[in-house]
Amino acid sequence: MKKIVALLSICLLPFVLSAQEQKTPEQREKEFYEAVQQQIDRLTALLDLDDSQIFYADSILTHDYTAMQEEYVSLSQAKVSNADIYYDVQDKWMEQIYNSFHRILDEDQWQKYLKSGAARDKKARDKRAEKKLKK
Repeated sequence: MKKIVALLSICLLPFVLSAQEQKTPEQREKEFYEAVQQQIDRLTALLDLDDSQIFYADSILTHDYTAMQEEYVSLSQAKVSNADIYYDVQDKWMEQIYNSFHRILDEDQWQKYLKSGAARDKKARDKRAEKKLKK
């Protein structure tokens, strides 16, 4: 449940930030990195990550969440209102994170990661992709 809340917080970050125009870009950036750090802390505690894995996980999350956020902003600026397109962007980047984590985690860590909700999230992404192909 905590993962879902944290993930939703990060995914919805561009929308929250645009609604809080009084915040400076520095404050927004600080909040973004704090959210990423919370994810890293959670994963470190859950999976007992070593220093190199922490570095890679931080790099993966920072890059992929930033890229996802940039796509959200681009869609928002283009006045795209179709929610399915936003879900497609989210699914693309969550799949990228999933695959990247698979490369940096050992087998025991991977199984814990899957049990922590990653397998359920992957199944939901695959189901949405399959549904989209059937249209």
